[in-house]
Amino acid sequence: MYQLIEQHPDFIVINKSPKVHFHSQDGSAGVVAQAEADLGIKLYAVHRLDTPTSGLLILAKSPQAAAEFTALFSEHKIQKFYLAIAKGKPKKKQGWVIGDMAKSRRSMYKLLRTKTNPAITQFFSQSIDDGERLYLLKPLSGKTHQLRVALNSIGVPILGDELYGGEVADRCYLHAMMLDFEYQGQHYQFKQLPEIGSAFINPLVGQLLHDDWQNPVELRWPQA
Repeated sequence: MYQLIEQHPDFIVINKSPKVHFHSQDGSAGVVAQAEADLGIKLYAVHRLDTPTSGLLILAKSPQAAAEFTALFSEHKIQKFYLAIAKGKPKKKQGWVIGDMAKSRRSMYKLLRTKTNPAITQFFSQSIDDGERLYLLKPLSGKTHQLRVALNSIGVPILGDELYGGEVADRCYLHAMMLDFEYQGQHYQFKQLPEIGSAFINPLVGQLLHDDWQNPVELRWPQA
């Protein structure tokens, strides 16, 4: 269900597996409740990952720490970087996806042309296989389904993301790879490469992450 990556006095960082619920539902414990049971402490969610998405999550150990992290997220002082794989040719290979989001049908969201309170995503992409591209995504906002909608909006729904029309696969290929932030005057950076999913295990993915995208914080991201 998850791996414990960091045990800090004020928070933990876990690596959530794909297909694991964030909140408890259908009579089974979600990842937060399971971590609470395993560690024997109360935990406070400060951000979340969709059920199909794997990767890094911060969980605070106190209301005070939760308030600090909530402020850091709301002020965009925590940098988040995701990996995704999609099939097909995107409308653009790198750049920005910006627009308001609204509920659509079947629990889906859609991107609008308006920019009143927009979802903002920067991205790079590289070809990794016949018809498949790896995307490095940097969300600058925290909207529900933001990255799934962003890639769908440029014509390439995420592989395995059937809700948004992605091709059937062994998982939804979206992974929260890195968190970079300062907390109480100390710098933290956590990085966790995806370990589940045949397309993520492609040697070309590992090579790209080692050679070109080793530290996303230092990349020259596309300007709007």
